[in-house]
Amino acid sequence: MILHEYAPSGNCYKIRLTAAHLGIALERRGYDILAGETRTPDFLRAVNPNGRIPVLQDGDHFLPESNAACWYLAEGSALVPDDRFRRADMLRWMFWEQYNHEPNIATVRFWLAFVGEAALSEMQRQQLPGKIAGGQAALALMEGQLVRTPFLLGDAFSLADIALYAYTHVAEEGGAFALADYPAVLAWLARVAALPGHVGITD
Repeated sequence: MILHEYAPSGNCYKIRLTAAHLGIALERRGYDILAGETRTPDFLRAVNPNGRIPVLQDGDHFLPESNAACWYLAEGSALVPDDRFRRADMLRWMFWEQYNHEPNIATVRFWLAFVGEAALSEMQRQQLPGKIAGGQAALALMEGQLVRTPFLLGDAFSLADIALYAYTHVAEEGGAFALADYPAVLAWLARVAALPGHVGITD
């Protein structure tokens, strides 16, 4: 399978991390999103008409959206619970990651660490305080869960942990978030990183 990606992206990384835990080899094809390489006519025609990455390619099938790609790789594995409620709860965390966590934490990281505060538009500057507050609320919600359980679903590591690990572990890049304020989250990050099969975002 081929992963069309921008390596520093947490959304791309979570697919690589899922594959690593499952022992699945991926061919990696990189694109520079800052240079607009996912907006070219060739990319829009051949890879994703939405102009975004990651995209997981399996033969002639192209699957955008990071958490859908993680599910595709992991369905039937130990990363997906057998129990119906726990499986739905895992999906709840993954949907929440894309709706509440990633739009705040990942966006702030990208704006401050990759684009640079001086290059932000006026609209982005106006949105920044709200996105920082949203990211802090997301980390606080995770803290509340991880004070009680070692992983997001309890005792078992799952796709929910992979989905949330990807951007949480780099949340401090850009300087807007302090993970030391969330000790249970920090302990969880260390547990995830210590698991067999783990790979880093720069690996």
